[in-house]
Amino acid sequence: MTDEREMLRDTVAALVAKHASPSAVRAATQSDRGYDESLWQLLCEQVGAAALVVPEELGGAGGELADAATVLQELGRNLVPSPLLGTTLAELALLATPEPDGETLAGLAEGRLIGALVLDPDYVVNGDIADVAVAVADGELSRWTRFSAESLDSMDPTRRLARVRPEQTEKLGADPGLADTAAILLAAEQIGAAERCLELTVEYSKSRVQFGRPIGSFQALKHRMADLYVCIAAAKAVVADACGEPTATKAATARLAATEALNVVSAEGIQLHGGIAITWEHDMHLYFKRAHGSAHLLDSPRDLLGRLESEVLKPRRSK
Repeated sequence: MTDEREMLRDTVAALVAKHASPSAVRAATQSDRGYDESLWQLLCEQVGAAALVVPEELGGAGGELADAATVLQELGRNLVPSPLLGTTLAELALLATPEPDGETLAGLAEGRLIGALVLDPDYVVNGDIADVAVAVADGELSRWTRFSAESLDSMDPTRRLARVRPEQTEKLGADPGLADTAAILLAAEQIGAAERCLELTVEYSKSRVQFGRPIGSFQALKHRMADLYVCIAAAKAVVADACGEPTATKAATARLAATEALNVVSAEGIQLHGGIAITWEHDMHLYFKRAHGSAHLLDSPRDLLGRLESEVLKPRRSK
């Protein structure tokens, strides 16, 4: 990670620590828009979170995909509800067009407009609060200049979803592979959640006393948590590689690794916390719900495995 990206991560982490405590996150999920608007404004003004992937000549910061992934990873650590994922993907969709809409991109980069990328119209992140919606279908992009949105009840209360239907559309051009980009960014968010989930479990194991000793002192639990750490570290490396050199194969691999890491760590966290983990007052169940909700948000693990299998078995051209 570059020094600039380290500074970006530290800045976001500081804002999250100050403004996105567990109680603040819960309050944000109950708000009309499903996120803390004041925190979103701070992220846009102080960090330029929504401007990272937009070129400077179009009002953005001229950053890279890895910069957006860095911010999403930090937001994922605390399950911060945010329109960043959908907005970033909408920006990348508009930038893929022959003549990008500079005015709309500037609004998205400043955080004044909220974006959504429609991959599955029945489950759209930011769908019910989006000002800008771009859809991917049959290898083509289209902007939904007028659309209807219906909020959905989601397993994961920290991520709002909506069913969106077009009423007026305009063609934009060819899809550059935005589903793969979405997979990489979502994987980065999953890594952040997995890291924090493990931290919470380790902290609890140091304070929970059983048979006169902290449960974290038992060798069997030390081994389990060491295995979880290795699982996350391996997935994190795969996601970082995909951010640096995005390809369809690397995107699928990153999503599989990150999904497995978060699923395993959250499930183990529930077990190691005991009965308290499934109470509404404890945060661990929110990570468990985020894990399962994220696993089904884009292509399923089975679909991803099938894609990778076909890639491996694809006949090689003779030289």
